[in-house]
Amino acid sequence: MNKQNDIFQEGLGDTMREIYDESLNHLTNSVIELAREVYRVIEKSVNVLSDSEVNHAREIIKHDDVINEMEHDINEQIISLITKQQPIATDLRLILSSTKIASELERIGDNASNIAKIRKRVQFEDTYILTRLKTMGKLSMLMLADLELAYKNKDVNLVKEIIERDQDIDDLYKEIINTTYLIDNDPYISGQAHLAGRYLERIGDHITNIAESLYFTITGERFNQITN
Repeated sequence: MNKQNDIFQEGLGDTMREIYDESLNHLTNSVIELAREVYRVIEKSVNVLSDSEVNHAREIIKHDDVINEMEHDINEQIISLITKQQPIATDLRLILSSTKIASELERIGDNASNIAKIRKRVQFEDTYILTRLKTMGKLSMLMLADLELAYKNKDVNLVKEIIERDQDIDDLYKEIINTTYLIDNDPYISGQAHLAGRYLERIGDHITNIAESLYFTITGERFNQITN
């Protein structure tokens, strides 16, 4: 009888471990899918600034609810994992980092929605400004895409490089706010362009925060920009 109990307990342990692994994988995939969704919304929000159809901007704003719901689902998964399972130290780092990463992604979605709200007020046609705004967006998207690659390969050096790239976005933002001429001779449009740049600069900051969380997940250490 004791031998049968041991076999039963062993089988039960294996089953619980499989359920735990599946839950952890589901959490990871949910965070990746949220990142991909945010990637798409960054692209749409930047492109809509020069779009003649304002309804596209309204669609982006409405879609922010989807991103909020995805973040909420991730948080529910995290609560379930912590309360129903007993994560080991390495997995706990991943779980805790997922909380922060999901929050940062949701904030990126908010900023993308705010960019779309600018399009409801004005439509940009100035090539100088549009080129820089769209480049900021593309740099942000590339940082996000490379973060997924860095996670899959546990590539700490790529994570560090991504963090450094945020400076390129900051430099473009400085070019926009230091523009000496008024766009279309209109101070209001110029102000809205500066605001769009500010939202994109914040997106870069949030992606940097995600990279630092990923650095912690991989290494177990806090990222220190001075020593790294």
